[in-house]
Amino acid sequence: MSLLIIGAVLAILVYIPAFWVRRAMGKYSQEMPELSGTGGELALHLIKRYKLDGITVEETDPQRDHFDPEARVVRLSPTNYHGKSLTAVAVAAHEVGHAIQFHRKEKIFELRKRYLPTATVLNKVGVAIMFSLPIIGFVLRSPIAIGAIIAVSLLLQLGGALAYLIILPEEWDASFNKALPILVEGEYVDDEHLPAIRNVLKAAALTYFAAALANVLNVGRWFMILRR
Repeated sequence: MSLLIIGAVLAILVYIPAFWVRRAMGKYSQEMPELSGTGGELALHLIKRYKLDGITVEETDPQRDHFDPEARVVRLSPTNYHGKSLTAVAVAAHEVGHAIQFHRKEKIFELRKRYLPTATVLNKVGVAIMFSLPIIGFVLRSPIAIGAIIAVSLLLQLGGALAYLIILPEEWDASFNKALPILVEGEYVDDEHLPAIRNVLKAAALTYFAAALANVLNVGRWFMILRR
């Protein structure tokens, strides 16, 4: 019973960042007609203002906001691309912040270039191995081999979580060394809205951190299942 309680407490603690990120993004997503433009329009404007030649803006799937350095595209979800909200403005500025890092060839951007693909691949492969375990177990019929495969899967997922955490400084820079100063100095939002903007920028910066914690919980969940 005590292990169950500890596990439940840890699960709650791990999911708090992910819950807070979703809550912050949703809380400030209400339309504000008084804003001068949509998130997509702001992103285009900032790209022109900072002369980020060769970088464009396009709409992408929901909750898939990101900057793609390979395609040189700032991609915004439909609500942020078309929306006039504090969330749309902050997320657009955050992603343009990444574009600025890329354009200026800042060393901190190398964190994303080096570790984000690694984190994604490690996590996907680890999860794929775990879900294919019943088939692998049926074919191999060896407890030792199955145990080794489980260990590999768990290590891959933990490696993915660590890689996500390494990216955190680069995300923080995009939010608070790029996006926030841009929005304040350009007077794109009124001072009364700056606390909300800071919250959204913090949520944007912590997105990968929340994902890393979720991965750690995923590893723990599989461990508990496999112990039964």
